[in-house]
Amino acid sequence: MVQGIARLAPLLLLILAIPARAEQPWEPISPEELKMTSEPKAPKAPAIYLMRKVDRDDAQSTESVYLRIKVLTDEGRAFGNVEIAYIASQESIRALQARVVHADGSIVEFDGTIYDKPLLKAHGVKQMAKSFTLPGVDVGSIIEYRYRRQMRYGWIFDSRWLLSADLFTRYGKFSLRPADDWLLRWSWPIGLPPDTTQPLQTGGVIRLETHDVPAFVSEEYMPPENAMKFRVEFVYADPESNQRNEDDYWKAQTKRAYGRVKSFARTSKTLEQEVARLVQPGDSPETQARKLYARAQQLRNLSFERRATEQEVDREKLATNDTADDVLKHGYGDGDEVTLFFYALLRAAKIDASVLLVSTRDDYIFDPRMMNGHQLNTCVVMATFGNDTMYLDPGVSFMPFGYLPWNETGVQGLRLGPHGAVEWAVTSLPGPAESRVERKVVVKLDTSGTLEGKVTATYTGLEASRRRIAERNEDATERRKFLEDEIEADVPTGIDVKLTNSPDWTGAETPLVAEFEFSVPGWAAAAGNRALVPVGLFGGSEKHTFEHGARVHPLYFSHPYQHTDEISIELPPGWQVASMPKPRAVDIKVIKYGSSAQLNGTTLTLKRELLLNTIMIQQKFYPQVHDFFQAVRAGDEDQIVITRGAAPRAAQN
Repeated sequence: MVQGIARLAPLLLLILAIPARAEQPWEPISPEELKMTSEPKAPKAPAIYLMRKVDRDDAQSTESVYLRIKVLTDEGRAFGNVEIAYIASQESIRALQARVVHADGSIVEFDGTIYDKPLLKAHGVKQMAKSFTLPGVDVGSIIEYRYRRQMRYGWIFDSRWLLSADLFTRYGKFSLRPADDWLLRWSWPIGLPPDTTQPLQTGGVIRLETHDVPAFVSEEYMPPENAMKFRVEFVYADPESNQRNEDDYWKAQTKRAYGRVKSFARTSKTLEQEVARLVQPGDSPETQARKLYARAQQLRNLSFERRATEQEVDREKLATNDTADDVLKHGYGDGDEVTLFFYALLRAAKIDASVLLVSTRDDYIFDPRMMNGHQLNTCVVMATFGNDTMYLDPGVSFMPFGYLPWNETGVQGLRLGPHGAVEWAVTSLPGPAESRVERKVVVKLDTSGTLEGKVTATYTGLEASRRRIAERNEDATERRKFLEDEIEADVPTGIDVKLTNSPDWTGAETPLVAEFEFSVPGWAAAAGNRALVPVGLFGGSEKHTFEHGARVHPLYFSHPYQHTDEISIELPPGWQVASMPKPRAVDIKVIKYGSSAQLNGTTLTLKRELLLNTIMIQQKFYPQVHDFFQAVRAGDEDQIVITRGAAPRAAQN
């Protein structure tokens, strides 16, 4: 399900001491590694991994990591600042040891402190990092550190080796001891690095060695990194999922999942009475569905609350929901339970509907050939009204009827039916006009070149739900700052902005409307008796988008959107427009941009539109995208020339 991302915490928290000396010997370092000054296969690298060792033991839910980094440039010294990310509720980092080996062979064991640093909170999960700085890291130094990741509750279902890393890897060695009593299959979805032998299992351990793995390049607007890296994926399954054939595997998955859904969503008199209370006999099926959808969203959604502490969980002692009747009785459920409750209401109302198991596309790009049912991590309802099919997910808070959260749109889903047939469907993708940001600005330009006035920003569809989800657990002060920061970020100069209304943060079907007072000092630049006024007041978010001339990965966007701005500027008395730029229109089919300026009496009207109508663009088309955003920047920088006239006599007196 979709959740928002909280702000980065500003402070370092818990300080932990580590042992001064390692208890186990370090791997030997060769004279060649000490003396090396460059890597011909990564000529511009600031540093490289001389060695990466990952030994995973799923039977014990542990992973031991050993890293050796060679610093090649001044820039590479930054790798002496180490952060090891982990999810606090699921795992811990133990037995952390580090040292620096200088080019002359001298060794400095790390005996400093390690900080527990908060990174972010996403999906209701708090991500932390073990953070420390190694002293005396110079060009030519070798950095070594190792640690053990201890996973709680047997977290084995996301088992994988990531062969690609942020630096070039000269040598990598990986092993996995599988968990007991589970069947295991493994695959490498995008292949293996060149000259790498396939993983082999010997003595109950799966092993792989690799060499000369290129550094992984992270880029803006790219698909999930997990889908783009060289990796080996391990999929655990119970004995009932031991099918070798893809179709047989998904048939078995469909049969079992349908049985669970049917049991949970079985029709009862209680549900029928609830439907009768909510709908009218003359309501169309779609109208009924809208009312039942609204009822499902009234439930307390546990997936969108702050993660409770153990003490809070013990005090509240929430009962388990085994059926839709339980959800109705208790008045709460997690996101999937809310969605299945809605499905049960549709069944009770005799509306044609089925459940689709889907894989969200924020972490994975789902591929049925991997036969990994664990990646189908949530569900949506597929409802049919005459010739129209709609995909619905009331289990996501603040999601309007007829919409899905962005990471459930345009994804392949497994449709559950009574006969166990394998039927795949692709969820809907909203058009740009369905998710809009519209800003209307009414301002005055004073003689100093400052703009002052009001902005009304209206967010609809996924643009509204995204903001409501992100700020769902925040107070009024934080929400105000969130909206003000967005306006500030979109104006490519310093501004003063203040939210003046109280937006509706609780609705799902209504737009989110924010009103601001704002001023932009020095927006009109004086040049003698003239002033230059840029056409693009907004556009700060595109100012540095896709500036690089080359691209490695495809371009990947969360959802189509339409952003429009209309700005009315009242000129000072006596000021005259000397010249205006011609309208601009740039269209590369999936992305469009337009800007224009008009003068009506003493009022300038500026219009700007940016429209995206895709979620994926292959990298071979990147030159067109690059040129497009160059044109956007040029359009936003177009200037209106205004002559500065004398103020009327009455005003002068």
